[in-house]
Amino acid sequence: MDAMNHRINTLEYYMFGYKEKVDGVNRFLFSPLGNLLLKHLDDPKKVKKIFLTMLWAIQFPHPYGGTDRSFEVYPYRLIFKLLRDNRLENYLQAFEVEYVLFFIKKVDKLVYEDIINSILKLRKLNNEEITKLFKRNNELQHAYVNAAHEWDYYASQLISDIGILNFTNGEVITKLQHGKSTTFRKITKNNVSINSDVIKFVDILETNYSVFDDIVYLNDSNRMIKDIKKEIFNFFPKELLDEINDKDTDSISSQAILSLASLPKKIDYYSQNSNKGDAYLFEKALTEGFNMFYDVDAELIGGAGNTDIECMYITKNIKFAVDAKSTKNKLTNLNAGRLRSHRMKIGAQYTVIVTSRYVPAVLEDIRDSEIVIIKANTFAELLYNCINYNVRDLSYEMINELIEKHLGEDISEVISDSTFKMFSIKRGG
Repeated sequence: MDAMNHRINTLEYYMFGYKEKVDGVNRFLFSPLGNLLLKHLDDPKKVKKIFLTMLWAIQFPHPYGGTDRSFEVYPYRLIFKLLRDNRLENYLQAFEVEYVLFFIKKVDKLVYEDIINSILKLRKLNNEEITKLFKRNNELQHAYVNAAHEWDYYASQLISDIGILNFTNGEVITKLQHGKSTTFRKITKNNVSINSDVIKFVDILETNYSVFDDIVYLNDSNRMIKDIKKEIFNFFPKELLDEINDKDTDSISSQAILSLASLPKKIDYYSQNSNKGDAYLFEKALTEGFNMFYDVDAELIGGAGNTDIECMYITKNIKFAVDAKSTKNKLTNLNAGRLRSHRMKIGAQYTVIVTSRYVPAVLEDIRDSEIVIIKANTFAELLYNCINYNVRDLSYEMINELIEKHLGEDISEVISDSTFKMFSIKRGG
């Protein structure tokens, strides 16, 4: 059981999906990239590009844990950028990764240039001089040993086996004792370079998702940890689908999956109102989302004095209103009276507020009213999984039942739990 849990942890680390406990049961929900890799498991060319994209999504700190919160870096984006740098002749040696890269906490353009210079200086040293560097600080030796184990013995081998990197054996420089044990780890000049099959795709990813981009902060005080994890694990770039030419043979297209999987990120972006028209794009995306239910007819209305989206739950002939609340910061208040007038105008029974975040006082604004809140990324996660698992008869029935039981509340958590129950795998422990 312990070994099985370690395997699940490895899947989470490599972005196959993430785990949550629902009703006391440990569950694992596959990410969009994890599902895509499973779909193409028998195609090595596609697998290597999907797994490369997973590596691109890994950040420190990682939701899985294990890395100090002082690290704010995309480790593999950094490695691949260095491997594309002609000044390093497009290769990295194991001892360079272990001595320099494992200690980089944040990367900007100045830090990146310092890394290049540090590696070039290391390459001028002989083995004896390199050995002295690794052994001059007893307190750091444990970190170097771990770095050697994680990179030279494991990560570089795994990524090479998949076909993303070319691995070449080099000479052994020295050996470091693993604590007080009798185990020693080799410090080597094993080197890696990028497989020519994926070089162009590496460049595409670097252009659109840079090592210099901000990480997603796990301690964002404006967001729940569940929402943060969903954003991190929903990394699903359009460039990947274009690269592997992923086109489903049935009526459900990968572009539809992409649109839904990236919905939380889109809504977060549009909620900033950085550009003219963002609020409209937010409403438009939600209209498309509600129309994914076969028994809902959703129409974008908008305008002063109106609800944003008018919806009809056809099966039970229930009309409801949807209001998309975009805001640069957290939603600070809701006018229940105004929302009631919007409902009366179209004959709706209740209002669904969709927003990315809000202050606790908003729950008081909707208490004992015909209003519920659904967080945008929770709604998108449900839709994505229904499409990915080929749920053709995607019905609004479950959501309607939850709304009727929880009027005046935020129903995001119960929807999230329902998603996990439907689409996750159970874990032991």
